[in-house]
Amino acid sequence: MKKKWDLAALASIPLIMTLANSMLIPVLPLMQKKLHISAVQSSLIITVYAAISIVFIPIAGYLSDRYGRKIIIIIGLSIAALGGLIAGLAAWLMDSHVYAVILTGRFIQGIGAAGAFPIVIPLVGDMFDKEEEVSSGLGMIETSNTFGKVLSPVLGAALALIVWFLPLAIIPILSIIAIVAVLFLVKVPSKKRSEEVGLKTFWRSIKAVFGENGHWLYAIFAIGCIGMLIMFGFLYNLSSVIEESYHIEGIIKGLLLAIPLSAICLASFLTGKYVGENKKKMKWLIVVGTALLAIMMLLCGLINKQGLFYLVLFMFASGAGIGLALPSLDALITEGIKKKQRGTITSLYSSARFIGVAAGPLLASLLLGNKELLFYLFTGLALLCTGLALFAIKPDNVQTSS
Repeated sequence: MKKKWDLAALASIPLIMTLANSMLIPVLPLMQKKLHISAVQSSLIITVYAAISIVFIPIAGYLSDRYGRKIIIIIGLSIAALGGLIAGLAAWLMDSHVYAVILTGRFIQGIGAAGAFPIVIPLVGDMFDKEEEVSSGLGMIETSNTFGKVLSPVLGAALALIVWFLPLAIIPILSIIAIVAVLFLVKVPSKKRSEEVGLKTFWRSIKAVFGENGHWLYAIFAIGCIGMLIMFGFLYNLSSVIEESYHIEGIIKGLLLAIPLSAICLASFLTGKYVGENKKKMKWLIVVGTALLAIMMLLCGLINKQGLFYLVLFMFASGAGIGLALPSLDALITEGIKKKQRGTITSLYSSARFIGVAAGPLLASLLLGNKELLFYLFTGLALLCTGLALFAIKPDNVQTSS
């Protein structure tokens, strides 16, 4: 594929932004002890990052459409580095109000994250003319995003063994590396000033996009949101089961959590290579992936008390189903929207996915006492996704836009 170095630099962004959040999950109990805070307060270290990103992602998307993707990504990474620096230094040097300053740093970091990974998806669409290259590139980006999730629990636990706040402190260093890579390796098509429009005119055009593409576009938003909700929900449940029922902690726990995530990573990579520019393939991979997810969630509910091996096995297969769907969703929404509106539309899609990320663990925590009900609920949601993909996504209506 052309522009391998460009894609490598862009792929580092979802990897780093995923690490910035997911790497903290296995070390939250340790942070809770070190900072003398409650479990709810420790969870806010994760939540505040995702919540503020949901708000700022559409703003970053609009700005990237108006002023260019690359500059917004660099600004976003710089803000994320600053937020990480504040959080890391607070944990290292401060004696009082440490938690409040860490939370402030994470808030700033979340704003920066909104201008980083979500803008990568439309940028890949801008960089290539052939749909096959766009699909392959998006597969690499989704694979990098998922690989970050695979690496996060293991790396977070390992770094915390050295110094408890090292998972916080390392993010600014990784962000700076990504900034340098984007500056020198990513070359994007020049943006004409005549393409810039006022905010009111722009939002009217966005409403028109949803009016023209309503059914399939809303379906992709819903599937992306629900897919993330199920994924983070069953990961939260698995994490709870591993620690509470089997008393497995630390790096071994991280490795077990990485098993279903590795399935998502591998399936995303292979799907990006396979799907090419064939929108019918994209649709049917989403249908098959979400149907597989539904079957595996049903099996998880039925064999919930049969042992850890079966639970991990079925969640591995669930991960494969999600991995089949995600790159196809990315490709459909990227290739079906005009370039001048692509940044905002794909950013709204990223916000929908972030809603699922935030809601999944919350839902799973509320139903920890009734895991069968949780998995049956996930089964129903996955079947809803299958139905939406089957009946609302019509490849003939998803036109290639430039």
